[in-house]
Amino acid sequence: MAAKILDGLKTREQMMSELKREIEQKQLKPKLSNVLVGNDPASVTYVGIKEKVGRSIGIVVETHRLPENTGEKDVIALVKKLSADKKVNGILVQLPLPKNINATKVLDCVSPEKDVDGLHYENLGKLASGRECLPTCTPRGVIELLKRNGVEISGKHAVVVGRSLSVGKPLALLLLAEDATVTICHSKTRNLKEITKQADILAVAIGKAKFVTADMVKQGAVVVDVGINRNAAGKMVGDVDFDAVSKIAGAITPVPGGVGPMTVAQLIKNVVEATKKQSGKQTAK
Repeated sequence: MAAKILDGLKTREQMMSELKREIEQKQLKPKLSNVLVGNDPASVTYVGIKEKVGRSIGIVVETHRLPENTGEKDVIALVKKLSADKKVNGILVQLPLPKNINATKVLDCVSPEKDVDGLHYENLGKLASGRECLPTCTPRGVIELLKRNGVEISGKHAVVVGRSLSVGKPLALLLLAEDATVTICHSKTRNLKEITKQADILAVAIGKAKFVTADMVKQGAVVVDVGINRNAAGKMVGDVDFDAVSKIAGAITPVPGGVGPMTVAQLIKNVVEATKKQSGKQTAK
């Protein structure tokens, strides 16, 4: 029996409809400022999607496009200016930044209340301690996708392959907060296959095309593929061998169309939550 496809595009549409209604009912005027340095094709595409989706539900979206050779001090100056601008509710620094710019220094300059990517150390710290915060977009998007598709998390064994600050670590924390038993695997993990085959929920975010094969997955497991890679033909593929694994899994996310749309959906939700908090109409969650 073929696995259930966890459709991120459909789920994003549901969330956008809800957020649009909330913006109208509460008469909010959210504004998102993107900072894009250079012309990396993937980054340009992602920013374009964020602009389109945000504007479609009534968010004002502006993008500050800076040349590739922009200095670190200039990027930081812009971020600080946007942080101080009361008309701006959310700030997103598109990653990766050029090699001459320290991304951590730049992200640390984003006001935590406007950090809609959820990557400021204050928001990450609050996430780790179970306090209200603007959550990291991709991990929270994964949780939203699972919940809205009826996947039970509580009591399940969740295995996260990858320990990045933007996906692996915060996703493990969020799964733990949903009462899953969580194992984190990484490049130094021994007997990886033995561990992944124990997973009721297997989330993979390592950036290696089709790394997870069918013999690494338990029958009926829920498989979440966070990877985005290009194969030799230029086609977008995930970290999971979708064709083979989908014959074993109970549910699986496609690439594209799975986690990617949910990252954008959570970003937009964070903008709305940040706007509500700044306007005093509701605290962020």
